[in-house]
Amino acid sequence: MNNSMHIEHPRSVRRRGFPAWSLVLAVVIGAGSVAVNAQSTTGHVFGMAPAGQTITAKSTTNGLNRHVKVDDKGRYTLGALPVGVYTVTLEKDGHAVEQRSNVKLVVGRGINIDFTCPQGGCAQSTGNE
Repeated sequence: MNNSMHIEHPRSVRRRGFPAWSLVLAVVIGAGSVAVNAQSTTGHVFGMAPAGQTITAKSTTNGLNRHVKVDDKGRYTLGALPVGVYTVTLEKDGHAVEQRSNVKLVVGRGINIDFTCPQGGCAQSTGNE
């Protein structure tokens, strides 16, 4: 007969799984990272230019190329551009007229780039003047 008996001490009992506080901590950390990921990662370029012309923004960082037509009041906006360094060009009939290099876009901000307009005015004449 075997009289040896194995008795486990309560300290040697190991819990399996995670304590409740670790779940709470994971949820809090996860919620914080979702908020960070939801922030804007773009910027925009805006300004004045001769009405009816085209503005092109080309990224020297990633090669992205976007165009927009200048409105009748001489205003333009190129929005939702990924952050980076751009060359912004005023084009007339497909040819570069004026250019701004090393335009640095930062997160959530816009940068004003105005181009020269003939006789100091950017809006097209409506004929009612």
